[in-house]
Amino acid sequence: MFRTGCKVLGWGLRSSKLNGLHHQRCSRLLSTVYDPPYLDDLVPEVDLCDPFNVQIVGPDFALVESYQKVVHRIAKTMGVDVSEGWATPAKKTKIVKYKPRSTVPETEYNLTHYERNVQVVDLPNNLAPILIELLQAAVPQTISVNIRPHTQIDEIERYVPDLELKQLKTELEAAGGPTKKK
Repeated sequence: MFRTGCKVLGWGLRSSKLNGLHHQRCSRLLSTVYDPPYLDDLVPEVDLCDPFNVQIVGPDFALVESYQKVVHRIAKTMGVDVSEGWATPAKKTKIVKYKPRSTVPETEYNLTHYERNVQVVDLPNNLAPILIELLQAAVPQTISVNIRPHTQIDEIERYVPDLELKQLKTELEAAGGPTKKK
């Protein structure tokens, strides 16, 4: 019975720091109890979740960066693979508050929302609820967290277009295209 439990835990923990501790604990349990080898075949296979993104959005740059670090650390501690993390360009919003019963602006606010994404892959189905609860418990105020599947739109939003480069390419094509050296 102990051997089966150790194998499941050992499969879930891939961190090098935890594996050493975990191996010592399991070897002590295994040395005191004999389990027949056929019990290893009875360990159920756990399906993996599809890759998904943890999207972190908030008005405070430092807080968003800090929470991204927390998400990465929690996933790494649980032995879950984080394939990549990236930032998207900040989104600016202008909010105007009008005086009562008029179209005259009273105050204007310029808000900036920062976004970070962490892509999680190879998450076992049995660890998914635990990871989500840990992420929810660690969310600071003013930060919103969305967990959603990775789509092609995420790839498009990820990269900032270089407008100056596009303009130079258009001018080059208008001038007759690039010249080839022989």
